[in-house]
Amino acid sequence: MSRISMQNISVMTVQYWHYSFAYVLDSIEKCGLKYLELWAGDPHYSFDDYPDRASASRKIASLRKQIEDRGMKVIMLTPEQLNYPINLAGRDEEYRQKSIRYFTRSMEDALEFGTNRLFVTSGWGLLDEPREEAWKRSIDSMRVLAKRAEELGVQLIVEQLQPYESNLITTCADMQRMLAETDSEQVQCCVDLVAMAVVGEILQSFFDALGKRVQHIHFADGNPSGHYILGDGNLPLRDYIDTLERNDYEGNLTLEINDSIYWDDPHTSIERSAQYLRRLLPEA
Repeated sequence: MSRISMQNISVMTVQYWHYSFAYVLDSIEKCGLKYLELWAGDPHYSFDDYPDRASASRKIASLRKQIEDRGMKVIMLTPEQLNYPINLAGRDEEYRQKSIRYFTRSMEDALEFGTNRLFVTSGWGLLDEPREEAWKRSIDSMRVLAKRAEELGVQLIVEQLQPYESNLITTCADMQRMLAETDSEQVQCCVDLVAMAVVGEILQSFFDALGKRVQHIHFADGNPSGHYILGDGNLPLRDYIDTLERNDYEGNLTLEINDSIYWDDPHTSIERSAQYLRRLLPEA
């Protein structure tokens, strides 16, 4: 049985999007944490702001130096993707191909940030078309990305979403089907505990169905929706940790405390969540 500690804890940086990158690092450092699930979006970093690969690489090198000078590390790159105009299941072919190019470039970004993990979601289908048509487009896109990921040595970490975010991968069964149809070891699973609770599922079901392909956890509280400060919702967080340990999980638990109610003060949301975890977990 594994032992989850504070060394497994990482921080999603999207909730800091109203603050400078220096503030992000200051905040996380003050919380005594060092692992980042780095959101790729403005105002921190988006490759769309740079005219060529060399310019983007210079920016990444600058950000990476700031991170590593503080003894921190990027454990996964998470490019902005749940909002238009990125959708791997997009019905318009140019729209879908643009989305594939977006994630392909993001793989290169991830490696330059020092991680071989890229966070990816399925996209969504239009509500006035058959779901299966969108599903097929999503799988086709994922297979293209998986092939490139294999060439680069990158893992694609795919998360199930809440039903209001997507009509494709929202359950454990959807995730199992996607992994089977994509048929690539480069594609692995992230379980979002809030999305899981919203559809009434339990964490053990993911390990029963997917085993070691559960490679990442988005950790937050909820009622059951919302991505709340740990302890401010009603999710069984201690039980989740026990389940992870029983299944010998050794990966990261990212604090995804990104509900909009925290955007004005993301530091407090991470500080309080880290304090909550320190009452449950050893430092190492």
